[in-house]
Amino acid sequence: MTSKQCAYLRGLASKEDAILHIGKGGMNENIVKQANDALEARELIKLKCLENCELSPLEAANLLAEECSAEVICAIGSKAVLYRRSQKKPKIELPK
Repeated sequence: MTSKQCAYLRGLASKEDAILHIGKGGMNENIVKQANDALEARELIKLKCLENCELSPLEAANLLAEECSAEVICAIGSKAVLYRRSQKKPKIELPK
């Protein structure tokens, strides 16, 4: 993915709310399933690591990206953004 595409996705994500919250339970099957479902439906998701989470947002995003075959777009503060192109109905058209 090019830097231009990453910048475009960061811009789209800045307007979105975090839909996944990772707390003291950390990563589990339920979080991975929710992330997979959300990525298929939305393609771009934002996650937030709560204060009691043992993982940093970047660590959590990297683990989820590996489990979900997604890409980490950015991790800033307590939030991170993941992207995966939908197999059925792609919604986001990336710039070249």
